[in-house]
Amino acid sequence: MLKIQNLSVNYGYIAAVKNISLEVNEGEIVTLIGGNGAGKTTTLMAISGLVPKASGTITFKGVNITKMSPDKIVKMGICHVPEGRRIFPSLTVYENLMAGTIGNPSLKKPQIKQLLEKNYELFPRLRERMKQSGGSLSGGEQQMLAIARGLMMDPDIIMLDEPSLGLAPIIVEEIFDLILKIRNAGKTVLLIEQNASMALSIADRGYVIETGNVVLEGKGRELLANPDVRKAYLGG
Repeated sequence: MLKIQNLSVNYGYIAAVKNISLEVNEGEIVTLIGGNGAGKTTTLMAISGLVPKASGTITFKGVNITKMSPDKIVKMGICHVPEGRRIFPSLTVYENLMAGTIGNPSLKKPQIKQLLEKNYELFPRLRERMKQSGGSLSGGEQQMLAIARGLMMDPDIIMLDEPSLGLAPIIVEEIFDLILKIRNAGKTVLLIEQNASMALSIADRGYVIETGNVVLEGKGRELLANPDVRKAYLGG
């Protein structure tokens, strides 16, 4: 579904991503793991058209999107839930969710109603709080709202940047359960996580990125058991 070949991204003289190649197949959860500054977020931003590419190509469903504008990339069916949630704090939960539909102008009212119901089933707490302002929600609820808002555009692939960041362990487990449910509902997921253990335990495949390079790739469970990965990212 998504293929990146020899992608490089520079910030001035600094090479943030160096010749990265990876792919995401339909229906998979693929995770990118690595430390701060490894190039994970830059990779997602490059896919979304938010940073210029120095070299390489990105194709989505067979279409070259390397030089496509961010709004066209969204309309292709790529949703990007950025780090830090970035919900609209003054809008209600319902209004935040409706804002998500803007990314897909082809949606009709019956489809929007159906998507809203699906999201309320997936995130029951959002139904309970649909008239509350986004800013009044807890951190975990805001993260759920950010993901649900992305799903409201009915994307083919949803890219999640650090969805567990700053959340209590019990909420982190809930978020990862939800990611599995999203995949089981037919969506493809590209996940960036510093919580490598949780990410690899639910991922079909993973890529380890260090200083802008892919240094290791494999099935999630294989990487979880890899002694080098365990030492570098799992504390033992």
